[in-house]
Amino acid sequence: MVKFNRFTLDNGLRVIVHEDSTTPMAVLNILYDVGARDEDPEQTGFAHLFEHLMFGGSVNIPNYDAPLQRVGGENNAFTSNDITNYYITLPSANLETAFWLESDRMLSLAFSKKSLEVQRNVVIEEFKQRYLNQPYGDVWLKLRPMVYKQHPYRWATIGKTIKHIEDARIEDVKAFFKKHYNPQNAVMVVGGDVKTEDIKVLAEKWFGPIPKGEKYTRQLPQEAPQQEERRDTVTAKVPLNDVYIAFQMEGRLHESFHAVELMSDILSRGNSSRLYKSLVKDKQLFSEVHAYITESMDKGMFVMQGKPVAGVSTEQAEAALWQELENLKNEEVPADELTKVKNKTESTMVFSEMSLLDKAMNLAVYELMGDADDFNQEAAKYLAVTPAAIKQQANLLFRKDNSSTLIYLAEKEEEVVEAIS
Repeated sequence: MVKFNRFTLDNGLRVIVHEDSTTPMAVLNILYDVGARDEDPEQTGFAHLFEHLMFGGSVNIPNYDAPLQRVGGENNAFTSNDITNYYITLPSANLETAFWLESDRMLSLAFSKKSLEVQRNVVIEEFKQRYLNQPYGDVWLKLRPMVYKQHPYRWATIGKTIKHIEDARIEDVKAFFKKHYNPQNAVMVVGGDVKTEDIKVLAEKWFGPIPKGEKYTRQLPQEAPQQEERRDTVTAKVPLNDVYIAFQMEGRLHESFHAVELMSDILSRGNSSRLYKSLVKDKQLFSEVHAYITESMDKGMFVMQGKPVAGVSTEQAEAALWQELENLKNEEVPADELTKVKNKTESTMVFSEMSLLDKAMNLAVYELMGDADDFNQEAAKYLAVTPAAIKQQANLLFRKDNSSTLIYLAEKEEEVVEAIS
């Protein structure tokens, strides 16, 4: 149970305080309700680009890292299709430095052409290294447009194409900042060796004067239920063949979410999971095999992925994956098997309550989804899942007409030699 206090500033900034006197440290976490799904289809990659720009300095603080390092602090950030999250950890005695830094860049980020050019080049290089020049790196650039035809989840967080980043103009960047980076579109969590009354004073001092901005109302095109099988095969310079099968599933807030996540654990969590025992250890069809979900706010993906060993065709591999899914559809999961994955999930949640930063990020996400206290109710929701619920979701999800299959075929040596010559 994570205890916290909560208040909201007049400008709409939601503030959550978790007091923990067992540590001399503090964390300040700011979650902005903006991700890749909020981008213009012709200007993708902006949310991620903006994450980088936020470290380019503000009007009053040209070097963001320098003052933080002087007080023993560390910082980082991440962007997803749904959110952008920034955090600072530092000794609690120096917490006001974090308030100063975060409030200043929320209020007056420096929009210089030099900063844009520097961060643009960083993001372009990341696009090339992680997505274009790495084996299987472009999987999400290919798989997402197969699963999503209307919703902006059809592009990855990095963006559709490098050209969108290359063409970003300073006026586009300013407009994106004005639209999304304001107090009423953010949740701030402060945790550690702090007192709520002190945080109220600091929040009012540093964030209170920031204008609330215009309210952004999200109106996204919703993805229609998939009703036909989708397939694609690519030949690439990858070491092994690889098989991906993705299924549309409901979003993070849907009542079915916990059953579906446990289903992915039954299939793929640890060496005692079904896929490892059956397909890697016993039948020796795969060198590795996984099942996981995207945990998206809107309609998500349940993904099966595996690399068949030499001598096993992709057709055989695909059939083996489908057989494991059919087993879930036809027979209820034994109670002891379900209990085991529930215990693992509960253990993971308990451990997440031990990390100050994890607690802060979780409280921010759950507050964004509706109520930070829902974080304290999550374990009970997993424990309440029944074998019947697992079977029901398996039959709803694992259908050919709800599947998008992407096959990577490794280039043969003679193909590579021929291409070079």
